[in-house]
Amino acid sequence: GEPRVLGEWGTLEWLAVVEQELLLFAGLFFLVGALDELAVDLYWGFLRLTGRSASLQLDREDVRTRRLGGKAAILVPTWQEDRVISHTIAHALRSWAHREYVIYVGIYRNDAATLEAAMEGAGSDLRVRLVVHDCDGPTTKADCLNRLYQAMAHDEQRTGDSVRMVVLHDAEDMVDPAELGLVDKAIERAEFVQIPVLPLPQANSRWIGSHYCEEFAEAHGKAMVVRDAMGTCMPAAGVGCAFDRGMLRDMERLTDVAGPFSVDSLTEDYEVGMRIEAAGGRSRFLRVRGTDGRLIATRALFPSRIDAAVRQKARWVHGIALQGWDRLGWEGGAGEFWMRLRDRRGPLAALVLACGYAFFLLAGLSLLLGELGVARPWQADPLLQFLIIANLASFTWRALARFGFTAREFGIAEGLRAVLRIPVANIIAIMAGRRALVAYIRALHGAPAQWEKTAHEMHPAQFQAGEASA
Repeated sequence: GEPRVLGEWGTLEWLAVVEQELLLFAGLFFLVGALDELAVDLYWGFLRLTGRSASLQLDREDVRTRRLGGKAAILVPTWQEDRVISHTIAHALRSWAHREYVIYVGIYRNDAATLEAAMEGAGSDLRVRLVVHDCDGPTTKADCLNRLYQAMAHDEQRTGDSVRMVVLHDAEDMVDPAELGLVDKAIERAEFVQIPVLPLPQANSRWIGSHYCEEFAEAHGKAMVVRDAMGTCMPAAGVGCAFDRGMLRDMERLTDVAGPFSVDSLTEDYEVGMRIEAAGGRSRFLRVRGTDGRLIATRALFPSRIDAAVRQKARWVHGIALQGWDRLGWEGGAGEFWMRLRDRRGPLAALVLACGYAFFLLAGLSLLLGELGVARPWQADPLLQFLIIANLASFTWRALARFGFTAREFGIAEGLRAVLRIPVANIIAIMAGRRALVAYIRALHGAPAQWEKTAHEMHPAQFQAGEASA
């Protein structure tokens, strides 16, 4: 017989209304996001066609062994990093052939395991200084960085030997042997320099830990290149970034603590990078390859469990999107406004993705009811049909772009996995957005900022793979 109209079911009629509204809301905002990404794609394509985004090529060994123009201080904050810090320090000492640097490792007084591991990694090398924080941890990452900054300033006063640049790294980073020589040269013409970050694919976490590969490959292969070309404020990734010493001294005057990093911010690295231009500094993103074709970048293993990935990304969304709106505002011209808007789209993107997946669930239910002879009481009008077609086309384009950027750095197999991981990345984004919003509301009611950091584990085989790729 003829299919029955859903309205005849009475209590199920509202499902059709919700389905239609979800399609309209999600489809419209998906399209806005697609146009935003397309604009970045076109700008990046223009830079490629004109040769302005071509990666420079340098001889790794020449850069690795060139004498630094002055002393470098590498700040590495830690909290419960006894599983990785020994390997990280030993790798850095092996990789960097220079003598003009000191690695300052921040350790809390109630974290004896990390202290012991750091001592093992440093051995008797005088290029490593372990700084024990005079309070129990964890406080915030910014507070730990400021403690390291104070130790560095004290050493300057004690020895009379001034630091030329300050480099930030995390406890799990596998530094590039050519990094110090590269950023040291670049700091002659800029007050802040950022090199790319390359997450390592994880054979034991193909879906969670490895999904960072495509996100950073696209962000540091396209979005940061566009920001650099536009001359907008450059966010610091917190690793593989270098600051002119004088600029950090100026930044210190903008805080109410002894140090340039704001202890109230959950993403102090992002914030200090964004404030460089306001303080009169110049920022650069350096995408450089060795003559061997490998990118000069910081490599690291990212969280391999979904709960850890959600916590990490929630902190990023909370600090960059929500706190960033409060703390950094909307200064600058049209290009700056555009980039800050992109930085702060995380909560809205999470909501739109959630609505999109809710629509797919209801659409599936509608199909099931259709098999039972129940018809929708509405049909897609021309606007909805346009939204569906446009979003399908944009999704195809985005999947191709994700494949291309990932395959360029990690190979075709990882590029294909990147496309298959899109739903996983979306689910993590939804969960992180919800967690960030809850944390932000709590912060508005007086909850103190705390270093909700990611616990890192690195097996010897994984570290050796990372060293080989560096």
